[in-house]
Amino acid sequence: MALTDFAIRAIKITGEKQKFSDSGGLQLWVSPQGTKTWRFAYRYLGKQKDMVLGQYPAVGLSDARKRRDEAKAQLANGIDPAQQKKLDKLTKAVSAATTFRAVAEEYLDKQRREGRSGTTIIKNRYLLEQAFSAIGERPIAEIKAAEVLAILKHLEKRGTLETAKRVRATIGAVIRYAIATARAESDPTTALSGAIIAPKVKHRAAILDPAELGALLRAVDRFDGQPTTVAALRLLPMVFTRPGELRMAEWREFDLANARWAIPAKRTKMRREHEVPLATQAVAILKELHALTGKGRLVFPGLRTVERPISENTLNASLRRMGYSNGTVTAHGFRATASTLLNQSGKFSPDAIERALAHQDPDAVRRAYNRGGYWTERVEMAQWWADYLDRLRIGGDVLEFRKPAVTEG
Repeated sequence: MALTDFAIRAIKITGEKQKFSDSGGLQLWVSPQGTKTWRFAYRYLGKQKDMVLGQYPAVGLSDARKRRDEAKAQLANGIDPAQQKKLDKLTKAVSAATTFRAVAEEYLDKQRREGRSGTTIIKNRYLLEQAFSAIGERPIAEIKAAEVLAILKHLEKRGTLETAKRVRATIGAVIRYAIATARAESDPTTALSGAIIAPKVKHRAAILDPAELGALLRAVDRFDGQPTTVAALRLLPMVFTRPGELRMAEWREFDLANARWAIPAKRTKMRREHEVPLATQAVAILKELHALTGKGRLVFPGLRTVERPISENTLNASLRRMGYSNGTVTAHGFRATASTLLNQSGKFSPDAIERALAHQDPDAVRRAYNRGGYWTERVEMAQWWADYLDRLRIGGDVLEFRKPAVTEG
């Protein structure tokens, strides 16, 4: 006799397992605790089998009958419905693991394991979050260029052009990771080059006039900040590394006896070790600082804990306290200062200067064949540059560097 909703609701709990039949193999099993479960009993390849169709009342009587009929249709086509259910569940799990969000999380985790800085991970997560609401749950292999374009156009409309540019690049990096791990076949972001307004390039502010640079160096000497901050501000113009590479420096990276600093690959932008020759002035500053922080791991520990370096805003904030605006000079701008004045001096080869800046040659062929480190020239350049900064600091002879030729047009 077929079941009815009234009959099901009237079932009394006996403390023992009960089984009620509907029709066509549909059964309702009641546990000793009162849980009601729909099951479908059938034969496949001569063997008696059954499968769960859901629990009552979440799955009502009419839905249970529909699921039974779907299972019977699969049997008619030679398919074991229980096995197919397992395959469908597995397919769904695999599909969930290949959504853009899931692959993006894997990509971020890979960056962590590769030693990328926490700041880089945070920035990349922020960029990816701009895309999650639109394509986060989409299978990554099915994402189309039009979907990514819609995200970029939204950012463009808000006026965040630089963010849009970086979002496109980061989405592309995640999809290329999916391609490398056999979960996608093509990168739709490559078709979007030039699709939105290009942001205007904003160079980091830097002082390029020798006399003004001398005034800044004197201001640093007079600055009443923390000793570690002052030391960093004295060293940065001299070594002109990226600010993060300096502030996160560890004592084990320095060989003061041989005036050499080896920045590990995990902390450099190009992800390759970069060696910096140290002028005698730089060695003197570091030896003085070693008396303060040499017992710890970090060269420039923060105030709250010696296990973390001074923050990324410390150096720029100190420059502001000295009266230099963000549009006048930044900590990163010391690289532009050194690059400009060293090139204008005409004393050193452009290749040696580029190597000192840890820049990568854009020409892949030239990069492969030109592997010289220009170390000897860079050692000479480091000492000349430190001596020159000293002359500027005391207001001494300011050399008249050659200026780039002006082309009449």
